[in-house]
Amino acid sequence: MNADSQEGRPLPADDQVDLVVEVFRMLADATRVRLLWALVDRELSVNDLAGYIGKPAPSVSQHLAKLRMARLVNTRRAGTTIFYSLENEHVRQLVVDAVYNAEHAGPGVPPHHRGDSTVRALPSDRAAQ
Repeated sequence: MNADSQEGRPLPADDQVDLVVEVFRMLADATRVRLLWALVDRELSVNDLAGYIGKPAPSVSQHLAKLRMARLVNTRRAGTTIFYSLENEHVRQLVVDAVYNAEHAGPGVPPHHRGDSTVRALPSDRAAQ
């Protein structure tokens, strides 16, 4: 089935709809969006993520725990360090599409339409800190 052709297709079971709602709830927080964006093309430790978004590591850990419970990120342990990455390609696409959609609200041609296919920092990522 084509992902763009959902006409007439019923929603999944109630527990899956509840998970969809939880995903959107997780995306309704600027810190969590910044964390997910940082993980779009790489895995990072809590300390790396904290430095990237300019927030204390304990706060970042709390947000990552919520994202993990919502099945948006997963972990990999290497010694005493835990690395975070996006759960799957669907999460990556959801985050990229949300950011690219937001870029359309600004003036002119959005950066993702200018041929720059690399992932960039969110526009006000560090300026908002």
